[in-house]
Amino acid sequence: MAWTEGNGRLAVRLRFIDFKAAFYFMQQVAEIAEAQGHHPEWSNVYNLVEISLTTHDSGNQLTLKDYALADAISALPMFKTAKVEAL
Repeated sequence: MAWTEGNGRLAVRLRFIDFKAAFYFMQQVAEIAEAQGHHPEWSNVYNLVEISLTTHDSGNQLTLKDYALADAISALPMFKTAKVEAL
C-alpha cells in the first residue's frame, strides 16, 4: 500500500507529469470524497499532491471511512501511474 499510517492519519504524496494532471486527479478525488461524504486534507504544489485522511468526528483517529476513501483513491488509474514519494 502506498499510504503511510501514523498519528491517526493515512497519508500519501504523489507526483504527476504536470500541474494539469495533478489537478485533474484532484478533481477525480473530489468527486469520490463528495459521494462518500468524507473529505481529505490535501495540498497541491505544481505536480505534487499530498493527501491526508483522518476522521475529525472521531477525535482525529482513523476509521473505516478513511480506509474506504483511501481504497477508492488508490483504485483510480491516475493514482496507479503517479510516482509515490516518501513523506
